[in-house]
Parts: sequence; C-alpha cells; structure tokens
Amino acid sequence: MKKPRGIDEYLSNFPETTRRVLEEIRATIIAAAPEATEGISYGMPAYHLNGRPLVYFAGYKKHIGFYATPTGHAAFSEELSKYRRGKGSVQFPIDEPPPLELIARIVEFRVKENQKQDIRKKK
Repeated sequence: MKKPRGIDEYLSNFPETTRRVLEEIRATIIAAAPEATEGISYGMPAYHLNGRPLVYFAGYKKHIGFYATPTGHAAFSEELSKYRRGKGSVQFPIDEPPPLELIARIVEFRVKENQKQDIRKKK
C-alpha cells in the first residue's frame, strides 16, 4: 500500500469489514480525545495532543494493531493480557468486536498523561 495522505485515504484501502472496525476505533479515539489532531505517522493513523504522540492504530489482514506507547499498555496490562502484545503494541483480532470501551479508557489515560507532561514542560 502506498503512503496515504490522510486517514480517509488510509481507510479506503481496506475491505469493507475491516474498514468498519477501523472507523469504529477512529470514532472512539476522537470521542475520547476531541482536542487531539489526526494525521498519518509511520504510515498509519496517528493522534497527537500538545505536539506529543497519543495513540496510533493500523489495519492488517488478521488483526488491528493499536499503539498507545508502552505506558498506555503497561497501565492496562491486565485487561490487555488476553490479546497478543508486543512492546508498545496490542493486536485485536479482526474477527472479534474491538474492545471500544477499553480503547476509550486507554486514550483517556494517555490524554491525562500527555497533559501532565505539558504542565511540567511549562513550569
């Protein structure tokens, strides 16, 4: 897949069923972090707040990758334990409903974490 210019273009490259899941995740992130900016980073949808990374997600053939930096995953380690994980990533199977409520809580955690870093920077 060529490098997409935006999230809509990124999503358009997936089959309908995968695209619907990706759109649900996108909407969940936006609802949990309405002040975040959307873009493409590392070839995938990325969200930033206060100029800092918040979360990323990506579609694959058999799963959706979700990247909330290591801190977001560490804070929800127990709840994420049923999913395949890597350092700073978690894989949600494409054939199961995504855990949208959990994703929202992770994003909200990252927003608070990001805001704390911003406050420290201003002091």
